[in-house]
Amino acid sequence: MSIGYFEEDVELPLKESKALDKVLKSQLRIHKRILGELNFIFCSDDFLLGMNRQFLNHDYYTDVITFDYCVGRKVSGDVYISTERVLFNSVIFGQDFQEELRRVIFHGFLHLLKYADKDPKDIDEMRRMELVLLKQYDSA
Repeated sequence: MSIGYFEEDVELPLKESKALDKVLKSQLRIHKRILGELNFIFCSDDFLLGMNRQFLNHDYYTDVITFDYCVGRKVSGDVYISTERVLFNSVIFGQDFQEELRRVIFHGFLHLLKYADKDPKDIDEMRRMELVLLKQYDSA
């Protein structure tokens, strides 16, 4: 029952994790879930592209891939995040890198809470929840 932050082929980009953990655990309580093993693995574009090709048959760069190992109410998973893609997106969207990184962390986590992003309605709900978690982080 833990939240872990790891690096694969990049330096760990987080300045801190206590406030993130607080938000994630709060959302677990709100959604009536319990914490299993939750890992955030930071990596390069090339590493995540390889995973995207191998496991999802997608041949494009992405910022996050979530592997869901949830069973019942227990939330477990591995969330792989390309720090290069997060940096690229932060520049494109005019966001602070750490803010964009938190958004992507929350996005991957929300997939484990069964939020989807395949159709416009789901995307709107996912974006709304990302903002809720970002505001909760800012208040932590």
